[in-house]
Amino acid sequence: MRRVLLVATAGVVAVSLIVGVSALATLTGFELALPGRVLSFPKDHAAHPTFQTEWWYYTGHLRTDDGEEYGYQLTFFRRRVDDGSLLAGPSQWTRQQLYLAHFSIADQQRRRHVFAEKINRPSLGVAGAEEGRYRVWNDDWHAELLGPYHHVRASMEEFALELILLPEKGPVLHGDAGLRQKGPEKGNASHYYSLTRIKTDGLLHVRGEAKTVTGISWMDHEFGSSQLGAATVGWDWFSVQLDNRLELMVYQLRDEDGRIEPHSSGTVVYQDGRTVPLRQEMFEVVAQGQWISPRSGAVYPHGWEIRVPQVGLQLRLTPTFADQELDTKSTTRVVYWEGSVRVEGIHNGQPVRGVGYVELVGYKTKVDL
Repeated sequence: MRRVLLVATAGVVAVSLIVGVSALATLTGFELALPGRVLSFPKDHAAHPTFQTEWWYYTGHLRTDDGEEYGYQLTFFRRRVDDGSLLAGPSQWTRQQLYLAHFSIADQQRRRHVFAEKINRPSLGVAGAEEGRYRVWNDDWHAELLGPYHHVRASMEEFALELILLPEKGPVLHGDAGLRQKGPEKGNASHYYSLTRIKTDGLLHVRGEAKTVTGISWMDHEFGSSQLGAATVGWDWFSVQLDNRLELMVYQLRDEDGRIEPHSSGTVVYQDGRTVPLRQEMFEVVAQGQWISPRSGAVYPHGWEIRVPQVGLQLRLTPTFADQELDTKSTTRVVYWEGSVRVEGIHNGQPVRGVGYVELVGYKTKVDL
């Protein structure tokens, strides 16, 4: 669940999802995502506490030495829950920040999806995100930058993950130089970049057994202080990594009347790192079927065709298995589908294959901000 809104009322945290980040209309003390900011790395991998909401998002596909395949998701969220005026000198007991995290494994052999979640204040260092360098953590879940390498670690009852990630391409800036507009208002945007192809090595503990894994990962980082339009009910987000070393990200914001919001967009990443930004009219996403959750009753699209005629792409995305739904009642309190997919299709007349991740939000209930 890559977009989170947290609202504190009467000591209770109410949580809703957003594609951007929230509430600039009434919370004016936060920095807004505006044109002119130049992202610089590795500095901008770290936290940006003057913005209201921020997340670091890893997804990937792992293969063990004995041929088993797994998908994974590990996400760290930071959310300001004050009025935006407390920008300096918070103590270790401050209520200014709230930290959430999600971890899931898609066990493709057994067609099982297992997830866990955490929510903590930064009291006594239990959770946090450093500003001077990239290091985020929530309890014993952790991600940090060590030279060029990302080190990530998380565990839950059946699975534990420890990975070393080495980006094979530089950061990809989405939208206009990393500014992704999500609505018509000034500041209704976020700063957003991705690492779209990351060599992945490490260990996956499966019910107590340590397995060496290799694979490919994707990392998103986004921060800002705005919100979705009133008519938006949710979104569909897609990441694709093809075996010819081309990557694609597209997302669609869905309105109440079924229309796709015009600020939906995407990015094509070529083999040499060059990018092509995609406006909403430059790509098409067509659902091929549906899946009904036996727990939530939500009706999700299931399988997609994505066409990007300008770059010669026509792809079919098929979930590795249907039930990859998360019900994050202990943290974000949102039901959403986040799952691994297999990809095949055509690029410039040549057959291609690959992997991807898809996120579907707003199919159980409307995103209510």
